[in-house]
Amino acid sequence: MERTFVIVKPSAVNRQLIGEVISRFERKGLRLVAMKMTQLSDEILHEHYNHLVNKPFFPKLKAAMQATPVVICCWEGVDCVNVVRTMCGTTNSRMADAGTIRGDLSMSMQENIVHSSDSLENAAVELKRFFKADDYFNYTRTIDTAIYSSDEI
Repeated sequence: MERTFVIVKPSAVNRQLIGEVISRFERKGLRLVAMKMTQLSDEILHEHYNHLVNKPFFPKLKAAMQATPVVICCWEGVDCVNVVRTMCGTTNSRMADAGTIRGDLSMSMQENIVHSSDSLENAAVELKRFFKADDYFNYTRTIDTAIYSSDEI
């Protein structure tokens, strides 16, 4: 099973969409294995968005990501990284397909509700950045046999 990282951003927190976002991943059949609410520090944002720090829009991005606490999650499932990315939709919410989180819930490029890891490698890096080993829970769900066929899990 793959794991991926999701940030429910301040735009979702402000609009009281935390439950909506989380419930979409749950209804898809993904398993939530770690979650917490946190306020993102300057240091963690500089590390997380290191590739954007020198861009002219970075101060605005940082302010937006610190507007409220965020909810960070680790989701697990078969092909989880791609499934979550598809569910989130394209970064520019105005261009995101209907039915995606951004397509249904957002109108902005920056205030676009969620961040999700873009690869298995980045998911591992991001999860290590935001969670400690004892933040994860391993549990059995009886519904897994209704979500996956026996040869998928």
